[in-house]
Amino acid sequence: MKIVQMLPELNEGGVERGTVELSRELVKRGHESIVISAGGTLVEQIEKDGGRHLTLDLCTKNPLSAYSRMRQLRALIKEIEPDLIHARSRVPAWLAYIANRQLGIPFVTTVHGFNSVSPYSKVMTKGDRVICVSGAIKRYIQKHYHTPEEKISVIPRGIDLEKFNPEHADHDFMGTFIEKYDLKDKTIVTSVGRITQLKDLETFIGAVSIAKDTIPNLTALIVGGVREDKQDYFASLQALIRELGLDDVVHFAGSQSKVAEIYALSDVVVSSSKKPESFGRSVAEAIAMNTPVVATGHGGVLDIIQEGVNGYFYEPGDAKTLSQKITEAKTLQFDGYGYVSEYFSLEQMVENTLEVYYALH
Repeated sequence: MKIVQMLPELNEGGVERGTVELSRELVKRGHESIVISAGGTLVEQIEKDGGRHLTLDLCTKNPLSAYSRMRQLRALIKEIEPDLIHARSRVPAWLAYIANRQLGIPFVTTVHGFNSVSPYSKVMTKGDRVICVSGAIKRYIQKHYHTPEEKISVIPRGIDLEKFNPEHADHDFMGTFIEKYDLKDKTIVTSVGRITQLKDLETFIGAVSIAKDTIPNLTALIVGGVREDKQDYFASLQALIRELGLDDVVHFAGSQSKVAEIYALSDVVVSSSKKPESFGRSVAEAIAMNTPVVATGHGGVLDIIQEGVNGYFYEPGDAKTLSQKITEAKTLQFDGYGYVSEYFSLEQMVENTLEVYYALH
């Protein structure tokens, strides 16, 4: 099959990573993979993996240029002659939906998030088949758009089990990292993700402040980059840490590429998002590394965490309960790699996606 995936751009992010991984796996299985986007840092990876990238502005939301971009896209699709078009975001979906009216090529959309309820967002339900990344997303689009059951497939984002495999961890990196942040013989609680208000790191820091009185040698890591527009928020977190006397307890580790190793050396990972996550890839990745997760009890993580087995839930903003659940979670023992292999593997994501494609081809 010749498959076109479309998304706004190819910089770092969950949708982008999923597109790159699917493109690579399609090529491995003998399919022709083409990705159309406005470009970005991951274009090189697409091409290195044997896919093709075509550059077109599928990012700009300006309606004044939409018609000309739609015509460009239609011409491009005619030239490519794909067997299937797969749109992963609203602007590409609208352009593809209109461009494809005359062409009639099978059209798939993936709903990656809890988009605002509007006619603009409704386009993500207009695919011949609609993929949802979690049960929570499926319930959301059925509630607001009455999307027919038979059109929907729930396909969680797949975890790359080559990368997130405890046996493949880079122990040299782990040793250096432990030394750098003085983590030896510490109980390590970690939050991973961009530093933004939505991650509710205030509650995470507050929970650490409470838990340190009952957990000896507790250390907290906040792993993630800080965008320019989040510098004030970052400064407020640093001030909170000083105010609570946690300067020697909470460490900002910045953006890291060896995230699997950081999960592996952590005793507990916390996902404290205020808003529901559409899936919760970082939660599944941490569990694959056999590390328990405590998360806010909403969104896609409800499909992933087995409470009392590989983690716990708490209500958003409840630092006291979070601290208690951290204490409970650090004693959990389980085969997370086996669990993720069975339910959330990249292999399963690819095979289930191909089933959707084949049903339309």
